[in-house]
Order: sequence, then C-alpha cells, then structure tokens
Amino acid sequence: MIAAATYGFLFTACDSPQEEAREEAVEHKADMLEKEAKNVRKDAEAAADANEKAADNIRKQAENASEAGKEDAEARADATEDNADAIRKEGERKADALEDEADVDREAK
Repeated sequence: MIAAATYGFLFTACDSPQEEAREEAVEHKADMLEKEAKNVRKDAEAAADANEKAADNIRKQAENASEAGKEDAEARADATEDNADAIRKEGERKADALEDEADVDREAK
C-alpha cells in the first residue's frame, strides 16, 4: 500500500517528457513574443526619432523663407512631430500587447 502511494506520488510529482516539451515550447514562444516586443519598441523609437529629425530639418530649411513659408514649414514640422508621437504610442501599444500575450502563455503552463 505504501509503495503504491509512493509510486503514485512520483508519477504526479514529475512532468512527463511530453509535458516538459510542451512547457518548454510555451516558454520559448513567450520569450520570442517578448523579443518581438523589444524590437517593436526599438523600431518605433527609431522611426519616431527620424520624424523628429525631419521636423528639425523642415524648420532649418525655412529659416530664410518668407513669413508665409515659415508658417507653412512650422505647420508641416508640427505635423511631423505629431506623427512621431503617434508612432511611439502605436509601437508601445503593439509591444504591450505582445508582452501581454507572452504573460498569458506563461500563465497557461
């Protein structure tokens, strides 16, 4: 009787090779999702930085323009900066969603 209980405990205490493989696959998927989230953030930041640099260039090019030209350039530069903010926000949203998916996968183990 004691031996049967011991064997029963041993079989329930250890994961089967299939279960270990499944958990490893789930963990790998979660790691890949987190890596993708990091890359999404990095790419969004780079794109936003490029837009901000473009906005600065628009302003510099307009320094010798007429008043109307300066106003137009300022409006375009502001729109470009707004786009940079939107890129950052969307990148953050996508990265957060990927990290949430990774968390759900890990919790399902």
